Amino acid sequence: MYEIIENKSIGEGVNVYKINAPDIAVKALPGQFVILRVHKKGERIPITIADTDKNSGYITILVQTLGKTTHLLSELKAGEELADLVGPLGIPSEIENFGTVVCIGGGFGIAAVHPIAKALKNAGNNVISIIGARRKDLLLMENEMRNASTQLLIATDDGSYGTKGFVTDILKKLIVDDKKNIIRVIAIGPVPMMKAVSDFTKKYDIKTIVSLNPIMIDGTGMCGACRVLVDGQTKFACVDGPDFDAHKVDFENLVNRQRFYKDEEKSSYECHRKEHHKEQ
Repeated sequence: MYEIIENKSIGEGVNVYKINAPDIAVKALPGQFVILRVHKKGERIPITIADTDKNSGYITILVQTLGKTTHLLSELKAGEELADLVGPLGIPSEIENFGTVVCIGGGFGIAAVHPIAKALKNAGNNVISIIGARRKDLLLMENEMRNASTQLLIATDDGSYGTKGFVTDILKKLIVDDKKNIIRVIAIGPVPMMKAVSDFTKKYDIKTIVSLNPIMIDGTGMCGACRVLVDGQTKFACVDGPDFDAHKVDFENLVNRQRFYKDEEKSSYECHRKEHHKEQ
């Protein structure tokens, strides 16, 4: 079935997984995601596909251990299997030769933007990638993003690596100071970061795409949990997205919906931790 080929820690609470999924690997396109369950009574969680190996038949995902399900996932060892893995899901990102494109990844958004940057570069674009994290040790996939880009620029909040500041500071320099003729921006990461990028590029009328990650359950558009407001209309991120025109997204609505089950998520994780300690 869906065997874990590799589960490797690459940082504090961050694991990279290679999963045997030949049917998904051969079909997956940039921007798409999977939904997995660790065990048959577990919840379904959506994870963006960070990379694929169509020949070997595996997909790569990066997951941060934050709650109960991601903690259970982190405990799986090579050779063990997932209960379910569904995908590829979502509409693939638009890939064509636009010209100069900026791909921005913040935090775990780097894993999501990686296949998009790689595909855009292969399509002949001049791909300027900007990746950011709070500090150097939290920066993900630097080498992979360097290979997927024409030029890679890095920002850290504390200045421990690259430019001190935010990804938007580097973007501003490219547009205002360097006067780059940027045709399109793709930004994936925390909602405040995507909103900040969107607010800035809107002033310069630069087409900007964001990948949204609202609460999601079935991934087929039936449950309606992943609804977002885009241009005043209700869209479902799982089947209408996850990519949307950033300048039309209601980010305030998105933030509010993401907060709905914070207390329940915290409670579930605390109960799991207590049970886990009892077993030990």
